[in-house]
Amino acid sequence: MKINLLSCDAQRPDKRAIARCIVEISMNISESLSNELTEILLEGDVVDIEMEDKNTGSSLRALRKLSIDYEIIE
Repeated sequence: MKINLLSCDAQRPDKRAIARCIVEISMNISESLSNELTEILLEGDVVDIEMEDKNTGSSLRALRKLSIDYEIIE
C-alpha cells in the first residue's frame, strides 16, 4: 500500500519517534533515510512511502498517534 505523509500537526513533534515509525511501517527504508524523510515532512513537504500490507491498521494508528496526516494512494 502506498501512502503520502502530508503533515505533522503536533506542537512539538518527536523526530526520533516519527523516524522510528517510518522505519517500522515502510518496506525498504533505512534509519538514515527515515531521518531525512522526517526532516522533509516537518519542513512541510509531502513524503510518499510504501507500507507492508500485513499491518496497515496498526501502522495507520501509529501515524495518527504521532499527529501525522496521511493520504492513501493505493
